[in-house]
Amino acid sequence: MPDTAPRRPPLDEPLDTTRLQVPGLSVEVVEESPSTNALVAGRAREGAPEGLVVVTEHQTAGRGRLDRAWTTPARSALTFSLLLRPRVPAEQWPWLPLLTGHAVAGALRSHAFPAGVKWPNDVLVDDRKVAGILVERVETPTGPAAVLGIGLNVRLPADLLPVPTATSLLVEAEERGVDLPARGLLLVTLLETLRAAYDDWQEGGDAAADRLRAAYADACVTLGRQVRVELPGADALVGTAVGVDRHGRLLVEPAEQAGGGAAVALSAGDVVHVRPA
Repeated sequence: MPDTAPRRPPLDEPLDTTRLQVPGLSVEVVEESPSTNALVAGRAREGAPEGLVVVTEHQTAGRGRLDRAWTTPARSALTFSLLLRPRVPAEQWPWLPLLTGHAVAGALRSHAFPAGVKWPNDVLVDDRKVAGILVERVETPTGPAAVLGIGLNVRLPADLLPVPTATSLLVEAEERGVDLPARGLLLVTLLETLRAAYDDWQEGGDAAADRLRAAYADACVTLGRQVRVELPGADALVGTAVGVDRHGRLLVEPAEQAGGGAAVALSAGDVVHVRPA
């Protein structure tokens, strides 16, 4: 009789904290956690300093935007959260999710995966989602903090991907004939790229903000496309994604006003879905 048992992903070696050294960050590995974002948010409220990173080998109840569930088999993904305490003005905080997605995509490109960003911060390879990001603001006794949660599909085979529009680095490596980096190496690359992008954004003033906006626009696969934007309690907006404004909002020129109408500015918190029209 044929074997009908579900296929298990090829497991990577356990993460070794001694090899996860990134300047300015303190990395902890836990075997299992319902949600690293919830764990780090709790630590932030207890006074944990900026730079805490908690990564789990198996996340059992992760969340994405709009409280969508996100889980993966043990040691098949990179699921981690980073605690930051930004000093930039509050009106600049909406850029954090976009910065995070852009940094993750850049880190993957450094390992030969042609990654881009779907606004605001889904990371795609050839229009298939490989990583999701959830950034949350947390109020703490010493002021507001940001928790950056990242989930990257690393070693999931095609038959275990949750939806046809998802992918993993394993699938992409097999299709492209490139080496699949170990999760530890990937994690260090991700954290180094994130830290560098965050430090530049924090310390670089208006010039750094302009650089981030331009670099994000170059990597954003949403721009220039016909899109359908689903909004809560309203009719969908169909039009062309023409840019990202200084607040990180997506600018969509409605189809009925093509070539002559004002673009509509949409913040991530106001949008349910952005899909190809």
